[in-house]
Amino acid sequence: MKILLAEDDRDMAKGISVFLGRNHYTVDIVDNGTDAYDYLSGGDYNMAILDIMMPGMSGIEVLKKIRKEGNKIPILLLTAMGEVEDRIDGLDAGADDYLPKPFDAGELLARVKALLRRVENYTPDTLEAGDLKLDRNSCRLSCGRNSVSLNLKSFQVMEMLMLGRGRIISTNEFMDHIWGWDSEAEINVVWVNISSLRKQLQAIRSRCSIKAVRGAGYMLESGCD
Repeated sequence: MKILLAEDDRDMAKGISVFLGRNHYTVDIVDNGTDAYDYLSGGDYNMAILDIMMPGMSGIEVLKKIRKEGNKIPILLLTAMGEVEDRIDGLDAGADDYLPKPFDAGELLARVKALLRRVENYTPDTLEAGDLKLDRNSCRLSCGRNSVSLNLKSFQVMEMLMLGRGRIISTNEFMDHIWGWDSEAEINVVWVNISSLRKQLQAIRSRCSIKAVRGAGYMLESGCD
């Protein structure tokens, strides 16, 4: 799951990003409302967390603009403790929830999970493809009684392959969804994680395989269906 976080307090943004990353979410960070709007307009996100008070455009202004354009992405607003009117304005503008600062990290995670459950294409905690099961809470990939623990990036690559099985996923798509637009990671990190996953599939004796389609990308191959 990919989340856009718009927060101009860099320390808070970093803390939220690290915490959500440890819970298997990919987070892109922007520090102003103008970039938030641009990213939401051009990116593929499952939800967004918007601070109300930001330079460029406020969180509420971003919210109103994307709702006017028909974007129904779940939005969680971060508000200061006393901003009652802003909370009301945000909910009236189409926010799905709000969380006053300061907040507990556990409560933020619970709110994020609750909002993602409302999304029409919400997927369960365990993904299945043929003889494979991927536990999205523990990052464990299993086949029958055999299982392995995946690191975060390999887990996210396998998640995309299982969600899109039967479809070729390009290297650029992996980069955009997992490493983000502003990442300094080299594109060969995709191949490195694909190579690791192939070894993991062999280790758990799965019939599934990851096929490379020259010049196009990768797909989870038959034998697993």
